[in-house]
Amino acid sequence: MGRNTTFLILGTVFGFTLSRVGASEYDLIYGMFTGTDLTLAWVMITAIIIGHFGMRLLNLAGGKTRRGEKVSVKAKPLKSITIVGGLIMGVGWGLSGACPGTVLAQLGEGKFIALGTIAGLVLGTYTYALLVERGSDSPG
Repeated sequence: MGRNTTFLILGTVFGFTLSRVGASEYDLIYGMFTGTDLTLAWVMITAIIIGHFGMRLLNLAGGKTRRGEKVSVKAKPLKSITIVGGLIMGVGWGLSGACPGTVLAQLGEGKFIALGTIAGLVLGTYTYALLVERGSDSPG
């Protein structure tokens, strides 16, 4: 099985899982942000915990990248543009009811309103690239 096929299968399973837990439902996302329904927050917390222990197990097993380098996670420096981008993304997530993962699940469910969110993601990524290339991504 090819690498792209593997990623397609894993992505499909991930999208199906997001759909089944309700992560693509606006009401559930709204409930998470307002604190009235923390189901989605618990799903994310569970994923973070599983990811944490998965990375620890990978490191203990001597995990290596495809290039043979030891797997490691390094903190990136906090930059002002990252904070601004995070705030914009958070507002967009709250308004659209979708983040980059769930928007694809919404599209797979036939919720074509997701196309507007995808357009926002592309525009935001393009704007970030323009700002960084122009050197406005200064530390602090």
